[in-house]
Amino acid sequence: MRVVVLGATGVIGRALLPRLAEEHQVVAVSRSRREPEDGVEWAQADAVSGVGLDDALEGVDVAYHLVHSLGSRDYERQDRAASGNVSRAAAAAGVKQIVYLGGLGGDDRDASAHLRSRRETGERLASAGVPVTTLRAAMIVGKGSAAFETILGLVKRLPVMITPSWVSTPTQPIALDDIAAYLAGVAGKPETLGEAFDAGGPEVMTYRQMMERIGVLRGRRPWIVEVPVLTPRLSSLWLHLVTPVGASVARPLIEGLKSPTIAREERLRTLVPFELTSFDVAARSAFEG
Repeated sequence: MRVVVLGATGVIGRALLPRLAEEHQVVAVSRSRREPEDGVEWAQADAVSGVGLDDALEGVDVAYHLVHSLGSRDYERQDRAASGNVSRAAAAAGVKQIVYLGGLGGDDRDASAHLRSRRETGERLASAGVPVTTLRAAMIVGKGSAAFETILGLVKRLPVMITPSWVSTPTQPIALDDIAAYLAGVAGKPETLGEAFDAGGPEVMTYRQMMERIGVLRGRRPWIVEVPVLTPRLSSLWLHLVTPVGASVARPLIEGLKSPTIAREERLRTLVPFELTSFDVAARSAFEG
C-alpha cells in the first residue's frame, strides 16, 4: 500500500516510519523540503494551511494524522484547521483509511481542553466520510515525549517535590515502540475502519508511582509531598522552571492529568498481538536514547 504520514518529524512519526517502510511505500510529510532516506519519500505540505495536501495525498491508500500544534497559543484552532483540511483532502484523493492517535480520557465530562481537543480532532477527521481508525493512548514513554520528559525532569532536578493532587491520578503509559507497532499494525485492516481502540501499556500506576520508579532507575529517591492548592497554571509555571518542557506545552498537559487515563477495553491486543514492553524497560530505553 501507499501510506502517507502527516506529522512525520515528531516523536511518534519518527518511530513509525521505519516500521511502515518494511511493508509499504511510505511518504513522510514535512513543512520543509527533505531528501528521501531509508526507503521513505518526503513530501512538503502544511496541514494547518492546507498547502500541498492534495499533492501529498494523491494515490494514497492510508493516511496517518500525527499533526499536533501543542505549544502554540492557539493550538486548538490550529488542530481544528489541520484535521478539517486533512479530512477534505483525503476524501478528494480517495484515501481508504485515516489512522489517528488521540488521547485516553477525552470522553470524560470534566476532561481538560487539551483532551477535548484531541477527541474533536478525531471527529473532524471523519467529517468528510473517510473511515478513521483512532488509537487512544495515555503517556508515551520515550525520548522526546513531552509528558515523559516532564516527569523525568522533575525526578532529575528535584530531591523534594511539593506536588498537586494529580500525582495520585491513575494512568496506563505505553512504550514508544509499542504505540508505533500498534499504529503500523492497523494499516489496511478492514475490521479497524471507523473504530476507536484504547492503547494501554501492561501496567497501571499513579504519576507518583511513576516518579518513584523513575527515581529508582536513576538512582534517586525523591521525596514527594502532595498539596491540594497548586492550580494548573501554577503547576505549569513551576514545571517550566524545573523541566525542559515550556509552560505553553506543560500547562495543557498538566490540566489533563486530573483525568484517569486507563484503557477500558483491550481489542487492540487481539488485532495486533505482540508482547508489550514493561514501564521500566521503556524508561531505560528512553534514558539511553
